[in-house]
Amino acid sequence: MAENEGTRSAGLFDIRFIIAALMGLYGVILVLTGLFTSDPQVEKSGDLNINIVAGTGMIVMAAAFGIWGRLRPIVVPQDPDKDPDKDPDKDSAGDEGAERPSH
Repeated sequence: MAENEGTRSAGLFDIRFIIAALMGLYGVILVLTGLFTSDPQVEKSGDLNINIVAGTGMIVMAAAFGIWGRLRPIVVPQDPDKDPDKDPDKDSAGDEGAERPSH
């Protein structure tokens, strides 16, 4: 079971995993494009295969986003109507400073 019964993680709906998947896909496409680039195209960029460099950078960033999402997951409460920071003993009218009559 989970440590806290009232929460769960966002899982694959976490935006960091979506960004990681897209960056990883584009990075792989760039690396593959860079592997099949002709020599005249590489010479235009000063003998630096920019597709491979940019693709590798995108793959590294995708891995960083994935690791970040795995190490620090977003915690979603089970009951969104319940506020965990709200004290149930306090009056909901917002008069925390007012004195209560004694019986």
